[in-house]
Amino acid sequence: MTDENKIYQELTDLILLIKKLRAPDGCPWDRKQKPQDLGKYILEEAYEVIESLEAGNQQAIAEELGDLLFQILFLAQMGEDAGTYSLARIMAGVREKMTRRHPHIFGDIKVKTVEEVKENWQQIKKQERRTKGDEESLFSSIPRSLPALKRAQKITAVAADYGFDWQTTSGVWEKLLEELNEFSSALNNNNQDNIEEELGDLLFTMVNLSRFVKVDSETALSRTTNKFLQRFAYITDQLADRGKTPKQATMAEMDKLWEESKNKGI
Repeated sequence: MTDENKIYQELTDLILLIKKLRAPDGCPWDRKQKPQDLGKYILEEAYEVIESLEAGNQQAIAEELGDLLFQILFLAQMGEDAGTYSLARIMAGVREKMTRRHPHIFGDIKVKTVEEVKENWQQIKKQERRTKGDEESLFSSIPRSLPALKRAQKITAVAADYGFDWQTTSGVWEKLLEELNEFSSALNNNNQDNIEEELGDLLFTMVNLSRFVKVDSETALSRTTNKFLQRFAYITDQLADRGKTPKQATMAEMDKLWEESKNKGI
């Protein structure tokens, strides 16, 4: 059996499994699920895929991709059951879209750089919006449910594509310093609403800076958060060896252990 046949067989078997779970005599819990219910599961599984990718755990990557694929196929089956969409329609639609957005592969467009590919991609998306009649809504393709940092970076990227952007990184840096001063003033005035607004402006500018230096802000913050967790775990482990909990330790003790963790490359 060829690899293609194996893939087709496994996909078919998985779809049949889902159909059995959703059948009248199938699993009560699976039959009770609604499309809206699966949204949170798909999001959770996608994050677990990202975590396994960050960890470089190949076995976990394969497992988490399987969990994500299951949720996608499950949702596709729901659409088929309701007669609203089907897996065949989904696959045909994305195949046509990817063919259309790669004219340098499937058409006669010539490109030499990655930047030219990205420029073509954006131009094709603009044309698709015009065809759909939603050209006025430039940000309609960006889900509101995205994490705030990810959503902000995508929105600023779209705005930049239409010319609403700084010319240089130094311009973003100047704006960041301006926002820092405004946030400092808000803190001094102790106005909670103003503090929240200025902190939001500061974070939004940081997202713009991330985009300029070609860093995904969501990934950067996630990595730093994970690094914090690892270093704090070192602190708690070391304190436990001394018969202490973090609440029983002084700030000076924890600071020292934090520096130790950094020196150890944690």
